Amino acid sequence: MTTPALTALIDFSQPQGGAGQRLRHAFGAPLRLLQADTAAQVKPLLEQVQAEAQAGRWCLGYVAYEAAPAFDAALRVHAATGPLAWFAVFDQALPWPPECELPSDAAEVAQQAQEPQPPAKARWGAGPEPAAFTRDIEAIQSAIAAGDCYQINHTAQLTGELLQGSPLALYAALRRAQPGGYSAWLDAGERQLLSVSPELFFDWDGQRLLVRPMKGTAARGATPEQDQAHADALLASAKERAENVMIVDLIRNDLSRVALPHSVKVPRLFHLEALPTVWQMTSDVTADSRPGTTLADVFTALFPCGSITGAPKVQAMRLIHELEPVPRGAYCGAIGVVQPGGHATFNVAIRTVTAQGNQLSCGIGSGITSGATAQGEWQEWRHKRAFLDRASEPFELLETLALADGLLRNQSEHLARLQRAASHFGYPLDQNALRVQLQALVAAHPQGRWRVRLLLDAQGRVQAQAFAMEASPAEVTLALADQPFEAAQSEFVRYKTTRRAHYDAAAPTQPGVFDAILWNGQGELTECTRGNIALQIDGEWLTPALSCGLLDGVGREVALREGGVREAVLRVEDLQRASGLAFLNSLRGWIPARLA
Repeated sequence: MTTPALTALIDFSQPQGGAGQRLRHAFGAPLRLLQADTAAQVKPLLEQVQAEAQAGRWCLGYVAYEAAPAFDAALRVHAATGPLAWFAVFDQALPWPPECELPSDAAEVAQQAQEPQPPAKARWGAGPEPAAFTRDIEAIQSAIAAGDCYQINHTAQLTGELLQGSPLALYAALRRAQPGGYSAWLDAGERQLLSVSPELFFDWDGQRLLVRPMKGTAARGATPEQDQAHADALLASAKERAENVMIVDLIRNDLSRVALPHSVKVPRLFHLEALPTVWQMTSDVTADSRPGTTLADVFTALFPCGSITGAPKVQAMRLIHELEPVPRGAYCGAIGVVQPGGHATFNVAIRTVTAQGNQLSCGIGSGITSGATAQGEWQEWRHKRAFLDRASEPFELLETLALADGLLRNQSEHLARLQRAASHFGYPLDQNALRVQLQALVAAHPQGRWRVRLLLDAQGRVQAQAFAMEASPAEVTLALADQPFEAAQSEFVRYKTTRRAHYDAAAPTQPGVFDAILWNGQGELTECTRGNIALQIDGEWLTPALSCGLLDGVGREVALREGGVREAVLRVEDLQRASGLAFLNSLRGWIPARLA
């Protein structure tokens, strides 16, 4: 995917440059490398970065979280295991490489297909133990109750292994999973940084400073209605708003150290940003910097960003040092670019993977306030790491259609669902080319019953195959799963893909059982591993609501549209009072069922 000379990629939003504008460049061999290994070297390095930029050169690099004492000796951190700051200096920016672009049309897909690259595949650990996580949250709550602080940003390092592909291939997958924002890839020698951060640390054009802290999180919903409800709840949440405004107040104070009098403003408060897996709340804090302000001055005033420390910053970082056993490294530091002339833009290095050989690490965290609960924060961490899970294993979008005597059942519904999944995951889809391929498949199988397996990969390549299909059974036996389905609200449940390990683990093993009935952590029925279900209660057929966490099956969609069933929240105990039970999907239709 790259040449040996490629050192850096930058793909940043331009927060003060107008909607839709991005700073997107590649960088080859650097003129020189700048590195600070001690606190005393950090400020002089930043001064050199600014001098290089004012001389017309590009500077890209990062400042690690453990560099904080270089700006304020009162800030507690662990000993660093790598550079405190690292920058590469370039005499020119290169065009963004086509092979690193996210495919958006058929031409790009065809170009990529000529030189296929192995996709990245990584395996990640589970993260902290729930019991240890709960103890940490309780310790933070005790500190808040004692008046030591108002908020703590608590994090943990996930460790992983790159099993296939290169760090740059993993970066491409991460960009697909978390598009937009402030994305960068840096090859810093023994380590590579793969950042797809959605959060701006600061943008400084030499005069105007903009800081955009991100605090307040909610999961994306399974339906447009649920998604909007989650957004509305986030916006109305006293806990989330308090979390945000605490950090806004901290940053206002930080900015005042370099701002002209009375220039610190909050032009936008509690703005919601829609990311692929979560809603995030941001606020804008601006100021006009004093004449003579340097890049080192800006870092001294602001670093680390309050959104990843808590408030007050000194006390928060002291508690972070006590609770977190290892250094954060580049994670929770800042990665950015200083353009020729001195315009500086840095992200808050969240959603950032560090690669050293085939060893990977990625931090996950959240802000803890007095209203936080261990269970709520645990779920937030699961939602935040979804981008990592999505990018770390190649998968294809999947549709399974019935082909009977030359006719594809519910073709339009299947293709519409495939389009929704492609839009969600950022997979390019050429509907015309897809229909041509399906027509050829149908022409080759004019008679008989066939199961058509339709696959779409991340590069937009389509594969359609037909397999002989036996007649559906007259009745099936379904068994209730013996434990809740933890993946119920996952995007790999809401959309049909080849990533099915969570379903396979829940599949029944009892002889004679056709499928398992799944249920979520709230005791609500969801679906089976291969289709949807319906219960007849008080003479009416009901199917579990999408909000409970399930695939919107095409057979289910058709049954709802035709009025055969109605959506409802059904609970495990409803199985015992149901007078009828059915399994349904588009492939096999409606099959009466009985409970094992």
